[in-house]
Amino acid sequence: MSQANRGVVYMGPGKVEVQPIPFPELALGKRKCEHGVILKVITTNICGSDQHMVRGRTTAPKGLVLGHEITGEVIECGRDVEFVKAGDIVSVPFNIACGRCRNCKEGRTGICLNVNPARPGAAYGYVDMGGWVGGQTEYVMVPYADFNLLTFPDRDIALEKIGDLTLLSDIFPTGFHGCVSAGVGPGSTVYIAGAGPVGLAAAVSAQLLGAACVIVGDMNPERLDQARSFGCETLDLRQDTPMADMLEPLLGEREVDCAVDAVGFEARCHGHDHSHEQPAAVLNACMDITRAGGQIGIPGLYVTEDPGAESDEAKHGNLSMRLGLGWAKSHSFHTGQCPVMKYHRQLMQAILFDRVRIAKAVNVQVISLDEAPRGYADFDGGVAKKFVIDPHGSVAA
Repeated sequence: MSQANRGVVYMGPGKVEVQPIPFPELALGKRKCEHGVILKVITTNICGSDQHMVRGRTTAPKGLVLGHEITGEVIECGRDVEFVKAGDIVSVPFNIACGRCRNCKEGRTGICLNVNPARPGAAYGYVDMGGWVGGQTEYVMVPYADFNLLTFPDRDIALEKIGDLTLLSDIFPTGFHGCVSAGVGPGSTVYIAGAGPVGLAAAVSAQLLGAACVIVGDMNPERLDQARSFGCETLDLRQDTPMADMLEPLLGEREVDCAVDAVGFEARCHGHDHSHEQPAAVLNACMDITRAGGQIGIPGLYVTEDPGAESDEAKHGNLSMRLGLGWAKSHSFHTGQCPVMKYHRQLMQAILFDRVRIAKAVNVQVISLDEAPRGYADFDGGVAKKFVIDPHGSVAA
């Protein structure tokens, strides 16, 4: 099978283009990939971590085909694929996992040992994540299909709920993982740092897990409005007021049970100095306002190399983190990629049985593939939307 294909390509800091790219093959280098499938992409989402690359804050090479949040229809299967078939509508975890290594067998699919020669863990279309072609394309190849793919049980219902189901490839499980690793449960008070799509997904997840009060902090009024639209309390971090002082009127106390960092390494200071970048600001704030013995989930991305950082230390991932404070308060920290497969089936069920409306919470906006560069620009401008690319007009149809 060979036909035309197009994708969103990183062309250097601040620039992406939609370009013709090769049609995918069932191959890994010169070797046939009999455990893989080729997908016709139905939806593929722009992620905040894509923006880190596009802003020039990573070592991503020019020419990288972007995109790791993929939902599609299987159109071709390798010889060894047994349980996925042509015509299935599937969600693709952003983690690429072999299903065979020690970490995969332990459920740690975000750090598979066999899919990236440089380090544990791989992803589609992402710097240092194994060189896999991204999925902001019309067609894409997915390896280890039987292990990786989540097949939706009913095609018509899947297409009807695609705005919600498309979020299973990354941000919904990632937000949920942040909350689980922070220890969120019934009756918890939770602080979510960041009201971007992952932060909003974490806020919805905290509600789904039974939190008594979910508080979202950000500096963007539009994003804070979006958090309030589904019942969250908010903190406007442009204010000079200490965060503990802002929490007290909401909770009757100055600390929360759990905190989730959904911002990552491009964090900024609070108050009048909020335009100044301070990579450890969110981590330090979470330690400050989380109760002794509490847990902090860190789904926000931190990198080993940041060429755009303001300090030489931060350029190499060295942050001014107040670890002594966390130690004194016996905090637990959980970092790293979300192991999507740990959660995606359960969250699919929550969507299919109308237990959660994640697309509404993160404000999904569907755009065409040709509109992707504008989507990147608008996202970088801080709009309170999650852009979902529809390469073939499937959603509109």
